[in-house]
Amino acid sequence: MAETPEFTIGIEEEYLLVDVETCALAEAPKGLMQDCIAELGDQVTPEFLQCQIEVGTRVCTTVPQARDDLRRLRATVARNAAHHGLAPIAVSCHPAADWKQQHHTDKDRYNDLEKALAGVARRMLICGMHVHVGVPDKDQRIDLMAQMSYFLPHLLAMSASSPFWQGLDTGLASYRLTVFDNLPRTGLPPRFESWSDYKRSVGTLVSLGLIEDASRIWWDLRPSARFPTIEARICDVSPRLDHALSIAALTQCIARMLWRLAGQNQRWRVYERFLIGENRWRAQRYGITEGLIDFGRKALVPFPDLLEELIALVERDAAALGCLDEVHAARDVIADGTSADRQRHVHANAIAAGGTPDDAVRAVIHSLIEEYNADL
Repeated sequence: MAETPEFTIGIEEEYLLVDVETCALAEAPKGLMQDCIAELGDQVTPEFLQCQIEVGTRVCTTVPQARDDLRRLRATVARNAAHHGLAPIAVSCHPAADWKQQHHTDKDRYNDLEKALAGVARRMLICGMHVHVGVPDKDQRIDLMAQMSYFLPHLLAMSASSPFWQGLDTGLASYRLTVFDNLPRTGLPPRFESWSDYKRSVGTLVSLGLIEDASRIWWDLRPSARFPTIEARICDVSPRLDHALSIAALTQCIARMLWRLAGQNQRWRVYERFLIGENRWRAQRYGITEGLIDFGRKALVPFPDLLEELIALVERDAAALGCLDEVHAARDVIADGTSADRQRHVHANAIAAGGTPDDAVRAVIHSLIEEYNADL
C-alpha cells in the first residue's frame, strides 16, 4: 500500500493597514516593514499595494501548529503597526477606500505586474487567504485539483468578508472575487489529465514569453509554483483567527479524504466547470445565507446542512490529522455569520443609531480591528 502523505499545511494571509484614528488606509512605513522582517524574516513581505502586508506560516504538520504560528504572525504585525499609529485588519476589502488613491509597491515584480495588467492591476485593492496542502506526488496534485474544485464554493461561502466597495454595499458577500476575476488566468482551474499535460499547457505561455512561470497563474486552486503543494486561493481573508483555521482545516481534510477514496478505488465525481461556477457565484453573492446546489440530488440545499454533510465526510481524516476541533468549530461560522454578515450588522446598527455613512464605516473598521486582536 502506498505510504500516506503527511498532508502538511501552510497558510498565507494578506492584511490591510489602517490609521487607528481615521480608519483610512495607510501605506506601510519603511520602519514597520523593517521591524516586522527583523522578527519574522521571510515570513512577512510587502504586497502589491503599499497599504498591504502579507504573512505566511512555516510548513506545519498540523493545524494546531499552524494556529500557533499564525497567531504569532498576526500579533507581531499588530504590535509593530501600533508603534506607527496603525492597525492591520484581516478583511478582503476596505469598506470605503478608493483604489485610485492607492500606490503599488516599488519592486521589480510589482512594477512588471502593473505594466502588464495596466488598469486591471491598479484596481487590486483586495486581500485573500491561501492554504497550501502538501501532496508530494505531482500527478496526484492534478488529480486532486479536479476533484477538490467541487468544494471551493463551500470554502468561499464561509470565508466571505468583502460586502462593501468604495463606501457602497455591493449586495455581494465576496466582492473581492469580482475584482480578482478581471485578471487573466483566474477562476476555477481547467481540467488536466496529468502533470505532463499541465506542464505542457503552462509551458506554451512561458515559451512565448507571456508569463515568466506558473506563479502568474492565479486559479482558485492550483499546483504551487514553488512548493510540492496544492494551493487553495479562492477564500477571502477571515478577521477571526478561529474561522481562518477552520477553513484551512477543512481544506486539508478534503484533500486527505479524496486521497483516501482513491485508495478504495473510488473518487469524487468531477462536474463541469459550468456547474461548479454556478455554486461559486452563489457563494460569492450570498455567502452562507442561500445555500448551494447539490448536483447529485439536483436540489438547492441550505448551507448549514451542506456543512454538516462535509464535516461527516472528513471527520475520519480530521481525526487522523489532529484537527477535529477546528473542523467542528466551522459550525461557529453558521452560528455567528460570516464576516460579511457581521460587517453589515455593525453598519446597519450605526445608521440606526443616528450615525452618518462615515460613522458607520468607522464602526465597521473598529469591529474588524477588535476581531483581528481578539484571539492574539
